[in-house]
Amino acid sequence: MAKQLDYHTLREIFTRFQAAEPEPKGELEHVNAYTLVVAVALSAQATDAGVNKATRALFKIADTPQKMLDLGEEQLIEHIKTIGLYRNKAKNVIKLSKILVEDYGGEVPNSRAALQSLPGVGRKTANVVLNMWWKQPAQAVDTHIFRVGNRSGIAPGKDVDAVERAVEDNIPADFQQHAHHWLILHGRYHCKARKPMCGSCLIRDLCMFEDKNL
Repeated sequence: MAKQLDYHTLREIFTRFQAAEPEPKGELEHVNAYTLVVAVALSAQATDAGVNKATRALFKIADTPQKMLDLGEEQLIEHIKTIGLYRNKAKNVIKLSKILVEDYGGEVPNSRAALQSLPGVGRKTANVVLNMWWKQPAQAVDTHIFRVGNRSGIAPGKDVDAVERAVEDNIPADFQQHAHHWLILHGRYHCKARKPMCGSCLIRDLCMFEDKNL
């Protein structure tokens, strides 16, 4: 685990990220806050591409909690059975849809505590929804961010909670809104787990990773 980079280095790193991708976007397809919650919940231990492939047809017929309940668990399973852990995920989607209808008038709440109270919605999922839909500077730490944060010194930490705190505490405030998307995309396409593309990395001169693959 690298040491924490200083403020000026972090500012330079995120200035470069911003210049390369001014408005980074999450890659999970959705049409509203509800479909975003469902997509993120389905994405646990699955790829965004795999989730998108399964939900394109699903969201055309079930883009609200009530429509999902009308569809029912068995029909939901038919749509998402290509996704890992699909039976358990289907149960959770039906349960959270029922709660949204009964307790929230069919609307998705915009508080972390309320989101995390929904079946199948953990802190990471809640943070993604808060960031992408409600535009709050919440930091959703996945495997990519955990790897990039620790390798580079951008946000080192022994677990995801520590990395989340490091992002929130150390990355300059004006970069907080898009920070987790920049880090996810950097980890997904450049700072890969097995063969990081250090030779073409736009922050390699600032990164503290000792085993650079040049």
